Amino acid sequence: MENFLTDNEDILFHLKHIDLDDIITLKENNFAEKDIFPHAPKDIEDCKDSYEKILGLIGEIAGEYMAPVAAEVDEEGVKLVDGEVIYAEGTQMALDMLAKADLMGLANPRKYGGLNCPVTLMSMAGEIMSRADGSFLNFGLQQDISETVNKFGSEEQKERIIPMLARGEETSSMILTEPDAGSDLQAVALRAHQAEDGKWYLNGVKRFITNGNGKIALVLARSEEGSKGAGGLSFFLYERDEHMTIRRIENKLGIHGSPTCELQFNNAPCELVGQRRRGLTKYTMWLMNSARLMVSGQATGIAEAAYREAYKYATERIQFGKPIIEFPPVYEMLTEMKIAVEASRTLLYETSKFVDLKECYEHISETQPERAKEVKAEMKKYTRLANLFTPMTKLFNTEAANRVTYDGIQIHGGTGYMKEFNAERHYRDARITNIYEGTSQLQVVAAIGGITSGTASRFIEDFIENSDFSHCPELLKQVEKAKLNFEKTLIKIKETADQDVVTYHSRRLVEMATDIVVALLFMRDAKHEERKMKVAETFIAKMVTRVEMNMNFIVGEESTLLKNYQDIIG
Repeated sequence: MENFLTDNEDILFHLKHIDLDDIITLKENNFAEKDIFPHAPKDIEDCKDSYEKILGLIGEIAGEYMAPVAAEVDEEGVKLVDGEVIYAEGTQMALDMLAKADLMGLANPRKYGGLNCPVTLMSMAGEIMSRADGSFLNFGLQQDISETVNKFGSEEQKERIIPMLARGEETSSMILTEPDAGSDLQAVALRAHQAEDGKWYLNGVKRFITNGNGKIALVLARSEEGSKGAGGLSFFLYERDEHMTIRRIENKLGIHGSPTCELQFNNAPCELVGQRRRGLTKYTMWLMNSARLMVSGQATGIAEAAYREAYKYATERIQFGKPIIEFPPVYEMLTEMKIAVEASRTLLYETSKFVDLKECYEHISETQPERAKEVKAEMKKYTRLANLFTPMTKLFNTEAANRVTYDGIQIHGGTGYMKEFNAERHYRDARITNIYEGTSQLQVVAAIGGITSGTASRFIEDFIENSDFSHCPELLKQVEKAKLNFEKTLIKIKETADQDVVTYHSRRLVEMATDIVVALLFMRDAKHEERKMKVAETFIAKMVTRVEMNMNFIVGEESTLLKNYQDIIG
C-alpha cells in the first residue's frame, strides 16, 4: 500500500526530531479539553501520536488514491456546465474521502468540529497531498478560509461557517484579485455598499479566483464611496447564491484540477467581517500570509514528486551501456534536486513553528488579558520572525520547485517532454507557485524590511549562540565566514542613499540571508543523522561561494544595470 508519509524518510525524520512541545502546550491550553472532547489529547506524547496518525491517514489517501489518478485529473480538468463548476472525478473523490475521514477541519478548534492541529502539521499535510496532486488546493483553502473566519469573524459567523467547512460539506475561496488589481490590491474596485437596512451588497468583477465556485468566500471590496487606496477596503463573508455568476474558467498552463474563475457580482448579499476599512491592512494580509505558507508546502510536495520521478528514471534508463544515474552530470543534478527539496522542507517547518508560536501568543493576549503583559515579548519576537520567514520561505521553496521540476524534465530527456510521463505535469504545476499569493518579486518586498532592520541577523546570531555545533566545527567556520560577508554587505547597503540601488539588490540580500539560515538548519539536523551531515556539507560548500559572490557584486559593482537598462530595453 502506497503511503506518502511512511515512504518519506525526511518527513519522518522531522516528525521525530522537531520540537513541538511548547506549541502543543500552548495550542492545547495545557490540555484543558481532554475531559470535554473524546479525542482531545491528555498530554504532549498523546498529541504527537495523534498528529502522526492524522498524517498517516492523509499519506494513505494521497498515495493510494490521489496520486494514481492525478494524470487523469490533469487531462480531464474542470468544466463549467450551466454556470456550475464540475470537478474532475479524481478531485471529487479526494474531497469526499477527506470529508469522510473528518480531515477537512484539521486546523479548526474542536468546538467547531475541527482537530485543533497547529500550522506546522498543516504544512506537512499540504506537502503530502501536493506530492500526490499539485492541483489539489481545496484542502489548504478550506483551512485558510475557516481559520480567517475563526480569527476575525463574529461568534455567530464562526458557529455558522466553520462547522460546515470542517465537515467538508462546502468548499471555499478567497476572492481578492481583479482585472486591474493583481498584485496591487490597493487598487481593488469591486464595490460593497450598505443599504438603509444595514445589509451589505457586492457589485463588480473578480478574476483569477482559485476555486471561485466555493460556497463560502471571503471577499475584499471597496466599502467607502469615492475612496482610493487600502483605507477604503473592507472584508466580507459571502455565501454563494444566484447573485454571483461564474463568467468563465481560465485555460491554464498547469494545475488543471483547480478551477480558476472569473466572477460577476450582481448586488450579492454579504456580511462585514471585523471592522470597516481594515480589509487589506489587517484581514487580507493575515489570510495571504497563511496562504503563502500553504503554497510553500505545495511547492515542496511538487518538487518531491518531481525528484522521485527523475531518480526512478535515472536508475532505469540505460545509455552507453549503463544507467544514466552513474554519469556525473546526472547524479549532480539529482543531488542538487534532493538537497533543494530537503532545504525547502526544513525551512518550511521552521517557519511554520514561528507562525504557530505567534498565533498562540496572540490568542493568549486576546483571550486572557491578564496574561497580555506576560506574553508580550514572545509575541513580538515571533511576529517579527513570522513576518520575515513567511515571504522568505515562499520565495525559496517556490523558486526551488521550479528548478527541481525543470531538471526533472532534463533528466528524462525527450521523454520528459511527453505527456506519457509525469515530469512535464510537475513542471507545469510548479510554475504557478512563484506567481500566485504574491510573485517572487513581491516576496522580496515583503522580506527585505526584516533583513535591513536586523531581524535576520539577530536570528542567525542567536541561532549560532544557542545551538550546539560541536559535531560540525568546520562547517560552523564556513557559515560564520558567510555570515561576516552578509553583514559587510548589509553595512554597505545601509550606507546607500539611493533607494533604487537598495531595491535593485534586495533579492540578492534576501537570498544571502536565506542561504545562511538553511545552512544553520541543516547543521542542526546533522546532529541527529550522519546522512544529514553529508547534506549540510554539500549545501554549505556551494552556499559560501554564492554568498561571497553576491557580496562582491553588491559591494564592488557600480550598478551598471541601473545606468544602462533604458538604453538596452528602450
